[in-house]
Amino acid sequence: MSDIGTKAQSPPTPAVRRRLPGGATASVLKRAAVTGGLVAAAIAVALIKSGSGLVVWQSVVTGLLMGGLYGLIAMGLTLIFGVLDIVNFAHGALLAIAMFIAFGVVQGTGLHPYLTLLVAVPALFLIGAAVHRGLLGGTGGASLENQLLITLGLSLLLENGLLMFFGAEPKNVALPGDFQFSLFGAVVPGARLYAFLGAVLIGAALYWMLRRTRFGTAIRAVAANRPGAELVGVNVRRVHTLTFAIGTACAGAAAVLAAPLVTVTPTLGEQFNITAFVVVVLGGMGNVAGALAGGLLIGLVEQLTTIYMGGQSSLLGVFAVFLVVLFLRPQGLFGRRA
Repeated sequence: MSDIGTKAQSPPTPAVRRRLPGGATASVLKRAAVTGGLVAAAIAVALIKSGSGLVVWQSVVTGLLMGGLYGLIAMGLTLIFGVLDIVNFAHGALLAIAMFIAFGVVQGTGLHPYLTLLVAVPALFLIGAAVHRGLLGGTGGASLENQLLITLGLSLLLENGLLMFFGAEPKNVALPGDFQFSLFGAVVPGARLYAFLGAVLIGAALYWMLRRTRFGTAIRAVAANRPGAELVGVNVRRVHTLTFAIGTACAGAAAVLAAPLVTVTPTLGEQFNITAFVVVVLGGMGNVAGALAGGLLIGLVEQLTTIYMGGQSSLLGVFAVFLVVLFLRPQGLFGRRA
């Protein structure tokens, strides 16, 4: 697991060092086994409730496909928190901006919606860098109240700006040549499959960057021990700005992949914002791989809840799982105690 939020601690004793490698792996496997068992139990209950294996299978497939997208949105959020200690409540509004960029480019040029990644992702990267340099550069490690006021204010500013320029009328981004196919009886729309595969690929690239590149090493060094990173010559301010920009670019990529699946409105980001924060807490604050696992879990819970309680109550199950995990394991399913 790439737990970039883990801060430097005292060196472990020889006895603890001997236990760490195997013990950590066993702990992760134990948590994964418990989570898998609970998911299997939830699927079994849904099967009893619905009486239809096809209905449950369809929910599982749809939930996993949407979960990948939730994971990508949450990766940017958890990356920013893990390195900068900033809880970015404007993440959803930035995602909405990327959706409107995709909509505007498609309407103005006729470009394929997925090719707008070439415009939206660099644009969100630059916006993220500007936001960090202009507004958030001095808030790392500051009180949550300050971060809350700044990022919530930014979110309101961005949403109202979108309302002024584009109006409240819902917009759609049509996917040319969209298709669907059957996967053991479950209907899989092409747009959902593309979004899932794109999210997994981008998430894998982000994970590789963090673990295998010099810049990724610098990010993890700054997250673990900022004074130590400065002593060995890491430009912490530059790393902070680029990390915030990369996290925002992740939201841009997720927005383009999700645009053909939703109705685009200026306030759409709020819904994704709530889900992304739940995913981040479940996966462990600052844990990029945990964000993807948490996204898959939340997508699954959301769809199974519609079987238990009807189509209008999908978020109830999400919040129920959120509260249970927060009560029993506040550091998240794959996070570590500080």
